[in-house]
Amino acid sequence: VGNSHTEFARESAVDELAIASGRDPVDLRRELLADSPRTLRVLELAAERADWGSPLPEGRARGITSSAFLGHSAQVTEVSLDDRGRVHVDRIVFALDCGRVVNPDLIRAQIEGGLLWGLSAASWGEVVLGEGGEIVTQNFDAYPVMRMRSAPQMEVHLIESAEPPNGVGEISVPSVAPALANAIAALTGTRIRQLPLSKTIKIY
Repeated sequence: VGNSHTEFARESAVDELAIASGRDPVDLRRELLADSPRTLRVLELAAERADWGSPLPEGRARGITSSAFLGHSAQVTEVSLDDRGRVHVDRIVFALDCGRVVNPDLIRAQIEGGLLWGLSAASWGEVVLGEGGEIVTQNFDAYPVMRMRSAPQMEVHLIESAEPPNGVGEISVPSVAPALANAIAALTGTRIRQLPLSKTIKIY
């Protein structure tokens, strides 16, 4: 799915543009989304519920992304840095307009599952190939997935809509990597442009 990597590039670039121009990442996105009211609305909701702009304790930071993949979504990822220089994902606030909500519990479950899958892929997901093209990564000891001790607090906020419903099967996955990378950049000053992120920084 092209959005899984193109959104990482686009949303990371938007964040870099905001920093380079001295703009708040949410304010810049508001301007860019002026003609996309549904995506703008979820951006505003995610920022509000995540207390975007409020001060955080030292060693914590937030990153934000917005997306129009399948539906309209935005997410804020909050991370912290421990005394060993490792990053931990503490909280994700996800806002979604997927049209008419038919089964809210099922939607939330699908979003949460996608966030965990996306975090695993963005943090550690790498299939290593040998010199002859054979797959070296054979098992989960070399391909970690997120476990309960690493899972963040997740909040999913759904917008009531009269628009036709659309699928939510993969809707939360593309924005995970850039939101995490943007948060890490805000936290450490290091901009990561290569996945998985653990090739550059330790994530636990």
